[in-house]
Amino acid sequence: MCKQCEINPVYEFTNKRKLCKNCFVRYFDKKVLFTIRKYKLINSKDIIGYKEKNTFRDVVLKNVLESISEKYGFNILKLPNKKVNKIAVPSTLDSESQNVLSLFIEGKNSNIKKIFPFEKNIVKPLYFFLDEEVLLYAKIKNLKFKKMRTKDKINNFLNSLEKKHPEVKRAIINGILEINN
Repeated sequence: MCKQCEINPVYEFTNKRKLCKNCFVRYFDKKVLFTIRKYKLINSKDIIGYKEKNTFRDVVLKNVLESISEKYGFNILKLPNKKVNKIAVPSTLDSESQNVLSLFIEGKNSNIKKIFPFEKNIVKPLYFFLDEEVLLYAKIKNLKFKKMRTKDKINNFLNSLEKKHPEVKRAIINGILEINN
């Protein structure tokens, strides 16, 4: 049961804490705002561009940007648009941890800065979410998206590793962020 609402949970963290739909959406929204504030991803008066695609990550990114843009005083525009000063991309712990492993396997360690939650004018508001969480958010919010199929070996390896060792994707990203400090 959800500790706060005492109703059926839809999500369980690795520490066994459970959340119902409403509490999960609240948790998700707060975590997005925390990421934006901590890494100073978006300022008021920014014009944020996004690509309109039909993947679950893209529709959630658009939904999140729309829901907070008015409150925080920034605008969002569909790309391509020349007025844009920052571009939001739908990167998650899954995609970023996969990128880290790919860079190390290919010996391109010098490109590691591209893994951070920001790079020049690129911002990643969904950076600290697992795909599983982003997908659940999309389903709870009834967002329309196309199902994705991935046959990538690194992605499959990470997913099997995550089942045996929860939090491994988060550990990879946290390790990379420590390099920056």
